[in-house]
Amino acid sequence: MFPSTILGRSYLLFMLVLTVGVLAQHEWQARDAFDEIKIKFDKVNADNCPIQHHSDLFMPEDVVSHKPDIKEVNVNPVFPNRTALLHLQNMALSRSFFWSYILQSRFIRPAINDTYDPGMMYYFLSTVADVSSNPYINASAVYFSPNSSYSSSYRGFFNKTFPRFGPRTFRLDDFNDPIHLQKISTWNTFDVQDLGAHHPDSISKDYSHDLYKINEWYRAWLPDNVAGRHDTKITYQVEIRYANNTNETYTFHGPPGSEENPGPIKFTRPYFDCGRSNKWLVAAVVPIADIYPRHTQFRHIEYPKYTAVSVLEMDFERIDINQCPIGEGNKGPNHFADTARCKKETTECEPLHGWGFRRGGYQCRCKPGFRLPNTVRRPYLGEIVERASAEQYYNDYDCLKIGWIQKLPIQWEQAPYYVRQKYLDLHPEYRNYTTGARSLHTPNLNIDQALKFIHGVNYRTCKNFHPQDLVLRGDVSFGAREQFENEAKMAVRLANFISAFLQVSDPNEVYSGKRVADKPLTEDQMIGETLAIVLGDSKVWSATTLWERNKFTNRTYFAPYAYKTELNTRKFKVEDLARLNKTHELYTEKKYFKFLKQRWNTNFDDLETFYMKMKIRHNETGEYQQKYEHYPNSYRAANIKHGYWMQPHFDCDGYVKKWLVTYAVPFFGWDSLKVKLEFKGVVAVSMDMLQLDINQCPDRYYEPNAYKNTHKCDDLTSYCVPIMGRGYETGGYKCECLQGFEYPFEDLITYYDGQLVEAEYQNIVADKETRYDMFKCRLAGASGLQSALGLIISLIGLVFTMLYRFR
Repeated sequence: MFPSTILGRSYLLFMLVLTVGVLAQHEWQARDAFDEIKIKFDKVNADNCPIQHHSDLFMPEDVVSHKPDIKEVNVNPVFPNRTALLHLQNMALSRSFFWSYILQSRFIRPAINDTYDPGMMYYFLSTVADVSSNPYINASAVYFSPNSSYSSSYRGFFNKTFPRFGPRTFRLDDFNDPIHLQKISTWNTFDVQDLGAHHPDSISKDYSHDLYKINEWYRAWLPDNVAGRHDTKITYQVEIRYANNTNETYTFHGPPGSEENPGPIKFTRPYFDCGRSNKWLVAAVVPIADIYPRHTQFRHIEYPKYTAVSVLEMDFERIDINQCPIGEGNKGPNHFADTARCKKETTECEPLHGWGFRRGGYQCRCKPGFRLPNTVRRPYLGEIVERASAEQYYNDYDCLKIGWIQKLPIQWEQAPYYVRQKYLDLHPEYRNYTTGARSLHTPNLNIDQALKFIHGVNYRTCKNFHPQDLVLRGDVSFGAREQFENEAKMAVRLANFISAFLQVSDPNEVYSGKRVADKPLTEDQMIGETLAIVLGDSKVWSATTLWERNKFTNRTYFAPYAYKTELNTRKFKVEDLARLNKTHELYTEKKYFKFLKQRWNTNFDDLETFYMKMKIRHNETGEYQQKYEHYPNSYRAANIKHGYWMQPHFDCDGYVKKWLVTYAVPFFGWDSLKVKLEFKGVVAVSMDMLQLDINQCPDRYYEPNAYKNTHKCDDLTSYCVPIMGRGYETGGYKCECLQGFEYPFEDLITYYDGQLVEAEYQNIVADKETRYDMFKCRLAGASGLQSALGLIISLIGLVFTMLYRFR
């Protein structure tokens, strides 16, 4: 009995010490803004959200900081942790342009006793494609104002409107779905609903009513009460050339211009999507314009008006926060500013991307005049600092002060002969280099000559080069897959939509009651979809939808090609490439079209399968939702990995005379017997290669980067780190000091800037005055060793003096 009592007491004492130690580990961390938001985040869930106060379903406006500004997209670089938000707003903008275009496109066609509006299935599958093409987008919807949505889905419904119409798709967590026996989440199952289908007396289900609580996205632009002038909506102009060589200039009203204030995009506060996806979401909202009311025969009372909004939402948890203090790169407003744990005396905070809504998404770098201890290789990671105990935190995570700081030189001198030869030996490609197009085909690439050739090709000089010289090596556009990923997803979205519509919507299907099936895709719809890509993403210079021969309704060939000739314009052009019928001009002979057709002609096993649980309205007035006749249904389509990246090329005879990087992705539909899938065509987008950031730093041997390891950093004392935003020019890197070395100069930075290093190396090549030989890091602690050595010599001298005097 006695030993067991001692053992029990010892066990209790051990548990008490352990509990106190664990609980006290983070006592040094005072409660801050992150803790307040985290408590608010965890407070609301699917069970209690209906009874929560309105304010508890929203977070402060500044919780999401550094929202991408559409006015600066082509001016300043977008941080990697905001590319998903940028794509969210581009998608919302693209959908707004499309719906505005297609709702007003009836003025292109002669008036008939029918409506040219897309049917309900078109709306549903369009929102499905928005979500299926990008895993970062959680939901997509189009919400119409009351009695503003016209439809072609019911007989005798000409010039009539739905009371409410709100097609919405959100991503389901399908790990427990009976369809998937593996019990894993695929991200490919979607809940599709018409949120306008409810009983007229159920005002809490009316998304336009104040009792809906979370409809801040609706009130961002609607209702649009136009007072005074009727010409308040911006117009966009499209010049269209059809296959029969007839031309048309069509002007339509759309969302506000990018240069206006406010712009076309409004972000909502983070809100809890109560009763729907039951997640904290952030939405990008863009208005949709239409001429309203319709078919009055009196144009003076039909005026442009915002009749709907395009709303795309993403998961709040996946948006990075910035815990660093307010400064040049973090001007605010930022709710989480200055919640980082970096020691401000010797370190400064630098945000990292990919951490989402959690602590530690930063690193603590040494301030100018300080260096890392010799035992530390990289800056202190924020996650490690946040998890540290009080003892660890107060004893570690400091930088050491640099003892002797050098001044930057004022007078430069020409490098001695032996110094110049030493650096030219390190880069032998600068001794006997090749110029022009051949500079890209040498064993040791001279990056300056290669860029000189590339920048020298333009619409005036391209005729002077052989056509082979205007197609570059694929590794010259290294980084395009990451930097142009958002633009590639635009093509994937359209390919997904066409695949879904061709496989799910059957124009010959017969429904009970007055409901009719959607009509086949029309020329106007495909022109509008292609044009919306160019309008919605400013980095896309051209987009095209190429249909295989005899695969588009009532057309042998059909290939709408939309493009622009200058940035920040409201004038765009569309060509139907089917009018080019010469053998070398036929679009079916394009390299990417032939490649994708051969790749996807017979085997479709690798395609993604997307499942939809679709609920539509019971009748014209809504009343309630009912399951679609095919429930659940699915379609198969390509993802971004199934596309094809072309080599950079300069199309001297094309419409966009630039160095273009083209991405193409296929779409599929049923064959004539509806037995198996078949290749139907390709969607392609082209971007300006000169908008890429060059990476001159070393990389793995198998990375296809033409400019790999062309930096000019001193390899013995420093290493190369890429810097984004420098464009297709040299110097897009910085030379950071290696472990055990320090930056010796009195400066506001702790590294050598790549642009300065490249410029000074050019002075070495040209044998001019230069300071390139100074761009080296100093051995860490060298100044301290120098002082210690002087002290030792002094002591030895004193000892010898004393011995001499008292011998």
